[in-house]
Amino acid sequence: MTPPPDEQRAFPAELDRYGPGCPRGSVPTLAEARRYCRRLARHHYENFTVASWCAPAPLRQHLCHIYAYCRWADDLADEVARPADSLALLDWWQQQLEACYAGSAEHPVFVALQETIRQFAIPAEPFQDLLSAFRQDQLQTRYETFAQLLDYCRRSANPVGRLVLYLGRCATPPAIQRSDSICTGLQLANFWQDLAEDWDRGRLYVPAETRVQFGYDDAMLQGRLANEPFRRMLAFEAARAEAYLVAGRPLEALMPPPLRVEVRLAIDGGLAILAALRRIDYDVWSRRPTVGKLEKLLLLLRAGWGVSRR
Repeated sequence: MTPPPDEQRAFPAELDRYGPGCPRGSVPTLAEARRYCRRLARHHYENFTVASWCAPAPLRQHLCHIYAYCRWADDLADEVARPADSLALLDWWQQQLEACYAGSAEHPVFVALQETIRQFAIPAEPFQDLLSAFRQDQLQTRYETFAQLLDYCRRSANPVGRLVLYLGRCATPPAIQRSDSICTGLQLANFWQDLAEDWDRGRLYVPAETRVQFGYDDAMLQGRLANEPFRRMLAFEAARAEAYLVAGRPLEALMPPPLRVEVRLAIDGGLAILAALRRIDYDVWSRRPTVGKLEKLLLLLRAGWGVSRR
């Protein structure tokens, strides 16, 4: 998803100040690095603000650290004009990650993240998987099969859920399986919500095999036709996304009580996106399906009430 215009302007300045070519001064203190991550999180999407506010207070700062890592990686992938430059910057970001695990962090994000990694014994794999997905975005813009798309989700979405499990100290195999299902379903819902925007940026996540199955050919795609084959195709994909979200519901019972609202919000938020998609009869070419502020508030209240009743 494209950041708001003010953040698009802000990232080049952040890159000039903290990127690979910036002059190296003193390493920020932990307090300075923590403030930096909070600022980055606070000035981005409303969804993150709501989610972090719902999290237990001791975890909110650590969520900001993880968010800052993801935000920087995402911007290095999407807010740099040339794919070759993005790949070089993502390699630099991985070097910073390796330095963090070696105990020699310098970038403010990694100075803060180092604290989180140590406190919750988080392995490097989820962070590395995210970078793998961001690199793939520079090299691959279409998918032939749903299996290929699932592999992308495994590295682009599922690691975020796993990182939250580590914060909750509940990264067991059953919890990971359910979390992966929710994250994949949410990623798929976001793909169909942002299909037109992604197409304008040169990316298409609907697998070729699905387009063939429903008879939505390249000419229809180029013409941005919201015809019957397109609607049936998106209805099919929306149902697949919903199945992944619903299959993850048992995760709520596997989480510590303070994090159960987060799980329910993730599932209900994804289902709300799919409901918005159905309300516009799948015509994402004409307008983007959205979940309004009032509906988000109701989702939050319902999630909190449902968890409290349990």
